[in-house]
Amino acid sequence: MASQFTYSRWDGTQTGFEFDADVAFDELTDELLYHGDVNAALRRMMQDGMRDRDGNQLQGLRELLEKLRAERQDRLDRHDLGGVYDEINDEIDDIIDEERHAIDNAVRDAQRSGDERRAQNASAAAEDRNLRLDLLPDDLAGKVRELDAYNFESADAKRRFDQLMERLKEQLLQQMVDQMSGAMQNMGPEDLARMKDMMAALNEMLEKHQRGEDPGFEEFMEQYGDFFPENPESVEELLEQMARRMAAMQAMLNSMTPEQRAQLQQLSDQLLDDMDLQWQMQQLSGNLQQLFPQMQWDNSYDFEGQDPLGMGQAMQAMQELGDLDQLENLLRNASSPAALAEADMDRVRSLMGDDAAKSLQRLAELTKQLEQAGLIEQKEGRLELTPKGLRRIGSNALRELFSKLTKDKLGQHETSDVGQGHERTYDTKVYEYGDPFQLDLNRTIRNALRRRGGGTPVELAPDDFEIERTEHHTRSSTVLMLDLSLSMPMRDNFLPAKKVAMALHSLISTQFPRDYLGIIGFSETARVLTAQQLPEVSWDFVYGTNMHHGFTLARQLLARESGTKQIIMITDGEPTAHITADGHPFFNYPPARETVEATLREVVRCTKADIRINTFGLGADGSLRAFIEQMTSINRGRAFFTTPENLGDYVLVDFIEGKRALARSARRAG
Repeated sequence: MASQFTYSRWDGTQTGFEFDADVAFDELTDELLYHGDVNAALRRMMQDGMRDRDGNQLQGLRELLEKLRAERQDRLDRHDLGGVYDEINDEIDDIIDEERHAIDNAVRDAQRSGDERRAQNASAAAEDRNLRLDLLPDDLAGKVRELDAYNFESADAKRRFDQLMERLKEQLLQQMVDQMSGAMQNMGPEDLARMKDMMAALNEMLEKHQRGEDPGFEEFMEQYGDFFPENPESVEELLEQMARRMAAMQAMLNSMTPEQRAQLQQLSDQLLDDMDLQWQMQQLSGNLQQLFPQMQWDNSYDFEGQDPLGMGQAMQAMQELGDLDQLENLLRNASSPAALAEADMDRVRSLMGDDAAKSLQRLAELTKQLEQAGLIEQKEGRLELTPKGLRRIGSNALRELFSKLTKDKLGQHETSDVGQGHERTYDTKVYEYGDPFQLDLNRTIRNALRRRGGGTPVELAPDDFEIERTEHHTRSSTVLMLDLSLSMPMRDNFLPAKKVAMALHSLISTQFPRDYLGIIGFSETARVLTAQQLPEVSWDFVYGTNMHHGFTLARQLLARESGTKQIIMITDGEPTAHITADGHPFFNYPPARETVEATLREVVRCTKADIRINTFGLGADGSLRAFIEQMTSINRGRAFFTTPENLGDYVLVDFIEGKRALARSARRAG
């Protein structure tokens, strides 16, 4: 059954084409070519971000970390931790004012009664009460202690004070609970017994776990699971959640002044005088600090704002700051995109916004998407390119270089549509920029009908074009010599040169499949490279430009091939190394006479073997230019003095020109 689709007019709210594996891989191409390592390229992309299909920037870890630090600083600049008890202090002061007003009213009532004894007693009681109120300590804990033993005149003031103490007990108790769980909201003192039982069982389970015994996790969760709504699946996960909460609360204590910490301790001692509960909490905190030292228990924050925080607000602020710290630690230490999947994306969204969460989610999915697209794969614990990925890199490099060629250059190098020098292979391929436009009408129209459906007129689009493959009767064999010496990356020549190598391989393998391409990398010594190795090739951390050894290997490779033979050499330095008679490399800078002579002798051997050497000198100075010109006069090849920006233009145009010259020669010979 045919698929059914529904279309509607774009109104600006729909989600269009976004990030996908192809877009990501296109962005990765330069990184892969430069570093030669999938893992390193992914890490760099993870750091810097990327653009999606619509050109929108996806934030990388650097930008996300900057935003995270700004979010944290904003909280510190806004809030004042010194206001944790301001609200309670203000309410106690209001209760004291109400009590003083009641004392004054009691004295006036007694005086108006006409009872002299009553008036004297009321006056004496008022004097005693006012004196006690005048002598109240300035600190909150001291006020609470004295008022708890004070005989209130006002029943309303007494009721308000008792209610305030109950609320303060709940807050302190909630602070204890919040260090372990996010579940028990509005917990009252009547729940203390069950909480103590839970903590005793928790400490016992932790000690068994440390001894390597069965901790009885399932039984514990069955009895006390309502304390832990995150529903941890193991004792390790449970302890880590609790350690994270307790570390956040410890950070709040660390951020307080010594006076504020003393007040909190005194309030806890006065209002939560259950020593067994406090002992259980201290034991749990000590055990968790030993188990999770990485939780940064010594963290503290410098609040510099004007907005005072109540106790509940302070707890929430510390939890958010702790979450930001943990997220920062994850982002800084992530060695691969997959490691980012550990982040709680909902929490990231609440802390940093939708854009940050979306970017982090995309980065976390990057490796998986590239694997599913068949572009990379895991091999022995490392990510490597697949054959499809190798082809894609070459195609990307070729497309980029062709797109830079001006129209007049392309006009000079178009191939003939039909004629001598080509034979049909009765095979077709999708049209790519730069292909000879020998359209296969049957397949092209079929593609258009498949894409748009039946009916006339048939509308063609570039994606529908399919062309006939042709093979040249004339075969050429090429060896590309790529300079891998340390000067190449130092002068920013390495990436353009490697990109040209990948593009040339892609061009030959797709457009001239009968041709041969060998690849040689050379620095202090030379070595033969396969096309599969090329994306991972990097520069050598050695000195030396051993053209002599490179020409020797190239000549040996071409001796086994047929057709017109050539060497394409890309270099930015003159020969400074050669292989001695005993087989060892010799290096000297500036170039030694014996190195130059050994290199030119190999050039003579290539010339006698009818191998042309075309040299592309990058940033050639006087001595390099002079050597290349001397070599060219011997070999009768060609020399191009170019820059990294137009190297690809020169190499590709020269190669295609050479192929067309061969085709013209074949037609004349025919």
